[in-house]
Amino acid sequence: MASPFPAPRIVIASHNDEGKSFFARDAQAPLFGPFGPTGSQFTTLFTTDTEPANNNAELPALITSAVPRPGPKGSYFGTSDMPPGTVTPFHRTITLDYGVVLKGEIVARLNNGVEKTIKEGEMMVQMGTIHSWHNVSDQWCRMLFVMLPAEKVVTKDGRVLEEAFFPVKPAQ
Repeated sequence: MASPFPAPRIVIASHNDEGKSFFARDAQAPLFGPFGPTGSQFTTLFTTDTEPANNNAELPALITSAVPRPGPKGSYFGTSDMPPGTVTPFHRTITLDYGVVLKGEIVARLNNGVEKTIKEGEMMVQMGTIHSWHNVSDQWCRMLFVMLPAEKVVTKDGRVLEEAFFPVKPAQ
């Protein structure tokens, strides 16, 4: 089942060798569905691999085969389309994530059992938490994400929280 949303259009303004502004890219970003026909589909709109970003760098290719992640010193800008009924596994990335629901709505689930519905036009920030997304509606949901690499969370007792992926809800 393919996303009903059109492939996102990405327009990138840059500069030429003489410093004049120009539109360096105007393209549809291809959808990528690594979890099969009933899973989430992603687009990667733009990535950087340095911080601060290098505005003199060549434009990155439109990536068509990678699960969203920034490089260790870069950023990720892309979308995720989730079909009705989708439940992602609980997971943690070592990132700071800014998310905006562009279409539909999504339930953000934390491993402490608390859930919040994020509606169209609303935003969420993930700070290295174990979370899951659940589209409980009968409509597709499209979210826009900016992901930045982050330091690992260290608990008060000194435990370092690593990247994690749980096929089922972890114990609380």
